[in-house]
Amino acid sequence: MAEPDPKDSLDAATRATRSLQGLSTELTARVPQLLEAMRSVGAGLELHSTLDRICETAAELAHARYAAIGVVDELGEGLSDFVTYGVPQDVAEEIGRRPDGHRGLLGALIHDPGPVRLADLSTDPRSAGSPPGHPRMRSFLGVPIRVQGEIFGNLYLTEKHGGAEFSDYDLHMVRVLATEAGIAIGNARLYEAARQREHWIDGSVAVTTALLSGGDADEALSVVAEQARRLADAAAGIVLLPAEGGGLEIVAVSSDDPSSLLGVIIPGRSAVVVKLLAGEAVFIDDSASDSRMVTRLADRFGPSMLLPLQSGGRVLGALATPRSRGARPFAEAERTLAAQFASQAALALMMAEAQRDRERLAVYEDRDRIARDLHDLVIQRLFATGMMLESAQRRSVVPEVRTGVGRAVDELDVTIQEIRTAIFALQQEPAEAPSGLRTRVLREINMAAVPLGFKPSHRFLGPVDSLVGELTGKNLVAALREALSNAFRHAEASLIDVVVDATVTLPDGRGAVRLSVADDGVGIPEGGRRSGLRNLARRAESLGGSSRIGPGIGEGGGGTTVVWEAPL
Repeated sequence: MAEPDPKDSLDAATRATRSLQGLSTELTARVPQLLEAMRSVGAGLELHSTLDRICETAAELAHARYAAIGVVDELGEGLSDFVTYGVPQDVAEEIGRRPDGHRGLLGALIHDPGPVRLADLSTDPRSAGSPPGHPRMRSFLGVPIRVQGEIFGNLYLTEKHGGAEFSDYDLHMVRVLATEAGIAIGNARLYEAARQREHWIDGSVAVTTALLSGGDADEALSVVAEQARRLADAAAGIVLLPAEGGGLEIVAVSSDDPSSLLGVIIPGRSAVVVKLLAGEAVFIDDSASDSRMVTRLADRFGPSMLLPLQSGGRVLGALATPRSRGARPFAEAERTLAAQFASQAALALMMAEAQRDRERLAVYEDRDRIARDLHDLVIQRLFATGMMLESAQRRSVVPEVRTGVGRAVDELDVTIQEIRTAIFALQQEPAEAPSGLRTRVLREINMAAVPLGFKPSHRFLGPVDSLVGELTGKNLVAALREALSNAFRHAEASLIDVVVDATVTLPDGRGAVRLSVADDGVGIPEGGRRSGLRNLARRAESLGGSSRIGPGIGEGGGGTTVVWEAPL
């Protein structure tokens, strides 16, 4: 990712200086302040923090009490985001929903972007008034922000200090700042897009690795659901497969309440199902109000992406990533990345299915070979041995020998029948037994070893396979995957130790299973993102357990230990 081009900032500063030549000494004296403001605006690459910085810098430059940036949506009809400065958090909560740009002065500036300076915005005919609890605002200054020639949004300033109006000097300064803001936002957008693509690619790699690792199908589909939910910043990740009676059945869920979704069948008459099975993606702005959503589950969700799991012209199922009600809609870039992720997941599913078929065929061929050997070699030899014994029995004149040989022949007959029963069983299709918890934990550790560059050590305490139930086991494996992912992405660890202990007793006397993942990395920085840790806590709490972090296994307690436990 390229750093912001200093030449762009220099060009903007040059144009600004030239445009200010011949104006008052007051304005010229503020040029250093403007240049410092421009430097501050272009100092970072994270998009939302860049918008926050622009608001704060513009307010300081123009001596305004409040500042905001309204980000125009992709259709150019409203606001997709609204970033503010100067409005206290309690006041913002009292106001409630932020402007959507569909009406009022903000809406007018979307359709007619240009500089606006008002002494009293409440007297402007385009104004639609303020909601209850909104701070008093009179003086107003608004300028458009363009990114690569296209309108990104508008920068608004209100309430100049001292009750004065915004001056022509303020307007000139803010317009120059908006030019620099456009450059900074453009760079931040590119960085954000690159980082987002990197995350989706990492997610695709994780899904492919999980699907091709030889695990059971249900667990692999759960990985798809979990990765899709995380990458799309959705309330749930849902995998649907064709149901026997038609329609699509939810077979894997990653959400705060998966049990209410698993097993639900979306009927084939649904227009959404028809499109998905035809290989078409469906994007919904509000699941709760869209008439195409025919199940009761839609009421709890807002914007949704429903993507076909399609590869080679074959639709294997569908992937849904709904967000919570009131959440922002999916941007075009997110839709494109999610569609690519779904295609990669579908390809990995087909490859995994083909791999399982090959492995199953190899097992069948081996069983057939064993059955043929038993029939053609072992049984024939036993039969020949039995005939020789019968001949010897007839020639013997000693009663004890005749009796003993007769018993041996009878035993051979029984043995031949047992072998024939075994041959019949070998020729039947083997039932697929689910993997035990120990096997699944080892599989996650082996998968993590590839990106880590080393294999984490591990220990099992107690009979984990027999004591830990299926639901708790699935959540434990998911928690392990999250902890190992965090260690790989953030910890820079060179040593990781995994312990699964099924002999734990909780303070209330209940038996429990405890997962500990300790590393010698850099630890969790102050102010760092903790969404992964929150996910671990939610999983544990949904089972009546808990999750916590502590010192790691590095020198002097360096690193992090994640402890996750749930009752048995």
